[in-house]
Amino acid sequence: MDNPSTAADVGGAVDTGGAIETRGIEPVPDHERRGRVRELFPTWVAANISVLLLTMGAALVVFNKLNFWQVLIVAACAALVSFGMVGIVSVSGKWGGAPGATLSRATFGVRGNLFPGAILWVARFGWETINAVTGAYAVLTVLDLLFGVKSNTALIVVTLFSFVACTFLVSGLGRKALNVCNTWSTYLFGVFSILVLGYLIATIHWSEVFAKPAGTTAMMIAGIGTIAAGGISWVPTGPDFTRYLPHAASGRKIVGVTVSGAGLVMVPMVLMGAVMAVASPGLADAADPVSFLGDLLPTWLAVPYLLTAIVGMLLINSLSMYSAGFTAQTMGVKLPRAMAVSINAVISLVGGLLLMLVAKSFLGSFITFLILLAVSFSAWIGVYAVDMFRRRSRAVRYDAAALMDTGKNSRYWYVGGFCWQAMVSWVLALLMGLAFTKCDWFAGPFSDTFVGRYGLAWAATIVISAVIMAVLPTPREKTSGTDRPAEREAERVTA
Repeated sequence: MDNPSTAADVGGAVDTGGAIETRGIEPVPDHERRGRVRELFPTWVAANISVLLLTMGAALVVFNKLNFWQVLIVAACAALVSFGMVGIVSVSGKWGGAPGATLSRATFGVRGNLFPGAILWVARFGWETINAVTGAYAVLTVLDLLFGVKSNTALIVVTLFSFVACTFLVSGLGRKALNVCNTWSTYLFGVFSILVLGYLIATIHWSEVFAKPAGTTAMMIAGIGTIAAGGISWVPTGPDFTRYLPHAASGRKIVGVTVSGAGLVMVPMVLMGAVMAVASPGLADAADPVSFLGDLLPTWLAVPYLLTAIVGMLLINSLSMYSAGFTAQTMGVKLPRAMAVSINAVISLVGGLLLMLVAKSFLGSFITFLILLAVSFSAWIGVYAVDMFRRRSRAVRYDAAALMDTGKNSRYWYVGGFCWQAMVSWVLALLMGLAFTKCDWFAGPFSDTFVGRYGLAWAATIVISAVIMAVLPTPREKTSGTDRPAEREAERVTA
């Protein structure tokens, strides 16, 4: 642990510009930063192409008792809040040129970073499992619609394995391949989403849709948290997709493109789910989150829509696994990024089989997971955001050499490898957030308070971690050892 790590130690390599990305967690040098902010738009569109948003929109109507206009407000607020945070944190990617899991070494310390990193890694497993299961259900639905093939255990195993395998292959190709896939999937899904929207406009009884009474404010606020949870899970990985941007890239544009790309998909899909729920309330708690489309849409529309959705969900998991590879390397896995992804692929396969063959309720498991997911990521967000705020005016925001140095001479060694201020803030906020949380598995001691009843545990967690981090003494980075040459070079480039 005391020896400085190099790019080779973590499976990194210089990116030669080929089709397959070979760079690992090591920071991207300035001469390789040829990315454009506009490339983020299809990335965040693709990250939200999931039929789960339809199910979640239906749940807002069936369980939260919200009307059409309330669902619209909830969806718009969820997109703005969650992906606004994604965009803000993504700015640190262009500062340091490294994945979020690596940049957070500067926040928590090279050893301290392992603890929140482990929590985020485990949560990432769950998110990838949910997406893999949804993709597999979509494939099963297409097989049923086209060929009349009914689901069975053997088919479930084969379908899930095939979906996870495709995800693994695409994520292993890296940034350039994902950008191309994201762009084309955005066009295709957009076209078929417009067709579905047109079909709904023509066939849905809109008098019934607008006749629904309004729900309570509490259920609206809780709904925002539920819909936003998916976006919150992307916050720590935001820098992964901006590390190839030049230093001069506009931070405001990064935030704007991120929010607009996500909102373009989130808002209409949640609304479509809400409208569909009026015609078929049972879709909110269906045995699987996809098959209802075969009942509500004609086959000529349902099949191509599901096929594009399958590609979208495959890309969501590929983006997630792409970032998970960096997290694995940061945690000490001595494999190239593409191979490190295999760990997540195996876990997604096992977890997916349990969810499809053993779990009794997909939606119940999914909502519970979203609640816990939001809290676990929120504790990291508050601490990291305060650290970002403190770095915004520094000449050397992140030291490339120190980020890769896990020894005692690292600029980010702090005290024994831990930034105690960040660790205290993170632990206390995580515990308090769970105390405000209520789900199917447990209820925290403060879950009956205002914060708990309104589903604001995730928001409270962010505020608590940020406030504690802000009031504690500012961490002091080391200014001696191996980081000096890199610091002088960074200062020269900045000047």
